[in-house]
Amino acid sequence: MQNFRNYYQILGVAKEATPEELKRAYRRLARQYHPDMNPGNNTAEEKFKDIGEAYEVLSDASRRAQYDQYSRFWKQSGFGAATRTRPWAGTRKPPEEVDFSQFRDFNTFVDQLLNRRDEVADDPVSRDPFRPGTTKTAYTVPRPAPKNAEARLTVPLEKAYNGGRERIRLEDGRSLEVNMPPGLQTGQRIRLKGQGVNGGDLFLKIEIAPHPLFRVDAADVYCQIPVTPVEAVLGGAIEVPTLDGMVKMMVPAGVRTGQKLRMANKGYTLDGKRGDQIVEVLVLVPKEITPPERELYEKLRQVETFNPRVDLLG
Repeated sequence: MQNFRNYYQILGVAKEATPEELKRAYRRLARQYHPDMNPGNNTAEEKFKDIGEAYEVLSDASRRAQYDQYSRFWKQSGFGAATRTRPWAGTRKPPEEVDFSQFRDFNTFVDQLLNRRDEVADDPVSRDPFRPGTTKTAYTVPRPAPKNAEARLTVPLEKAYNGGRERIRLEDGRSLEVNMPPGLQTGQRIRLKGQGVNGGDLFLKIEIAPHPLFRVDAADVYCQIPVTPVEAVLGGAIEVPTLDGMVKMMVPAGVRTGQKLRMANKGYTLDGKRGDQIVEVLVLVPKEITPPERELYEKLRQVETFNPRVDLLG
């Protein structure tokens, strides 16, 4: 029984895999089985250790060559002979000259390959993993260093204004629920502790999506609101959408297209201060009218005194 571990199979790559393919496979699996992503899952923790050990061997060209040699000879007759001669550790002999029968089992071979030590005394008998009462070899898989990562998050204007919890999906397939503060700005970054690479931090770079009605400039919000000819002539209260919902606004009599009206403290919140909402009036003429409306417009034309072309008559 040799406890042989197929490192290529553990990483899910072919024996001819390039270093880049090995690295991509390792990063993907390490994220999937990382202890921080699987708290209390012993199976995932052991899988994570196996992945780390496999990559530690295969990512090094010399170790990979020795492992490939071992994998070809480990089933040969006499491989497991109880030879007490010193293994090749520390020598400069190429892999093809190594007598693999000097290793009791696969664990011993990997210990020599990675320069690992046993927990028990350096005695061939006491270190036998199959002898009852002995201590097994301790394996320490180097944990990849934490690394910060950055991702772009596009949020609707209303969500950026109000804040609140938002579920997002990252490029690596993870789904996270983020508690966003109110008053987000394009270019602002939100830090998610421990959600980066190997336990690093994840920084979400905020981008506010374009809005079909509102345009934000610093703390002010701009929009265009259409009014009817009657509303423009007579003025009065109309309902206008804001970031807080519908609000009544007084339109002055005789308002013109392009005229801007200011609604105080109805804009965006920036640095704790509320801006204004600037409403640009658009006077629109109906394309179709009912017979009663036409009759009234005809009567209005008969009594109307306003002539917008008076200056053109000389």
